[in-house]
Amino acid sequence: MVTIKKYIRINERIRVPEVRVIGPEGGQLGVMTVQKAMEIANQNELDLIEVAPSASPPVCRIIDYSKFKYDQEKKEREAKKHQKQGKLKEIRLKPNIDDHDYQTKLKQTITFLSRRDKVKVSLFFRGRQMEHLDLGRKIIDRFVTDTQHNAQLEKNPSLEGRVISLVLSPK
Repeated sequence: MVTIKKYIRINERIRVPEVRVIGPEGGQLGVMTVQKAMEIANQNELDLIEVAPSASPPVCRIIDYSKFKYDQEKKEREAKKHQKQGKLKEIRLKPNIDDHDYQTKLKQTITFLSRRDKVKVSLFFRGRQMEHLDLGRKIIDRFVTDTQHNAQLEKNPSLEGRVISLVLSPK
């Protein structure tokens, strides 16, 4: 997961002429110049932090910057806890798979998909089996058609070395 760091302007880095100021206790102090807001922050030995730069005028809070950063990180960690992490499960097949084994692997795949997990299906070739890639393709195509009601193809089947693999995601 890629996190995008949002740049927060504090103290002298705030470059707008007027800001709406929220005081140290949380009450609104009104709209004033940045210099006046900085003076109030310095009197309280706190920082002036821009919390809503897109508002008109931008909203700034008088608060300790380290406490503000800690609270932001705490909110991010809390939000991360409640995210569902979809797992990637793998099903391994061989080109000379028996029908019963195939059905077992198919049921296992459908179970994973019903649990909202992605499934990577890998078909391995060994030795002289590489001469019969068409058999492997038939099994992979059959697997895709058998799971089409429960899954959608996220990554098309592709041959990488001695393995044909594809990724299925739940519908």
